Amino acid sequence: MSAAPKPIVLWAVPRSRSTAFLRIMLERGDLEVAHEPFSYLQVDGHYEFAGMRVASTIELLDAMFEVNANERRVFAKDTSDYKYPQLLEDGRLFSDVVNTFMIREPRGAISSHYAMNPKATLDEYGFEYLHAIFDAVRSATGEVPLVIDGDDLVAKPEATVRAYCKRVGLEFKPEAMHWNPGEQNKWQRTTRWHSEVAESRGLEAKKPKQRETPDTNEHLRRIADHHQPFYDALARHRITA
Repeated sequence: MSAAPKPIVLWAVPRSRSTAFLRIMLERGDLEVAHEPFSYLQVDGHYEFAGMRVASTIELLDAMFEVNANERRVFAKDTSDYKYPQLLEDGRLFSDVVNTFMIREPRGAISSHYAMNPKATLDEYGFEYLHAIFDAVRSATGEVPLVIDGDDLVAKPEATVRAYCKRVGLEFKPEAMHWNPGEQNKWQRTTRWHSEVAESRGLEAKKPKQRETPDTNEHLRRIADHHQPFYDALARHRITA
């Protein structure tokens, strides 16, 4: 009997359209989907996963592996505005998980993030730490992890999702690319961050909203200048579907 497929984790910079990607994974219906479990665990001190209440990253990984082995393959999405030192010290993250990454051109991501949280710190914009997680995975596994770009996702949704699925060992399901609008229990705690996905029926490029950008705001320009090299380093590895 062949080994069961490993759980998948998508590490994403905030405002990269990662929740829209998670919405596709939810619509498939064949995965146990976790929305930002490591972030929620850090903020709340606990996380509810597949009917289990966990209170540490060790317990969360244990639960993910149990569900993945005995029930359904696990897909989790999390963001790099928090830091996860205990998790990165657990070798199972590298040996027993498929770690994938999602980026977005910094000016768009930073403008969107600032509109939601103008008090965000430099680190909370997340590109530098996402690159640190990427490097940790690459160093531990000797392989270059999969990277997708949120701009590619809306420009070429089917091709990007199809390429992602092929790399992580999932069947591509075209019917999962569309859904009925509505809030999801998975992201209820942080619902204000996901209103655009909740109102959508699928992936589509939209005209950017009028908001502060690095071109109009000196504070955002400095943030973008700091994070651009980390985006560039990751973007060199992104799949081009």
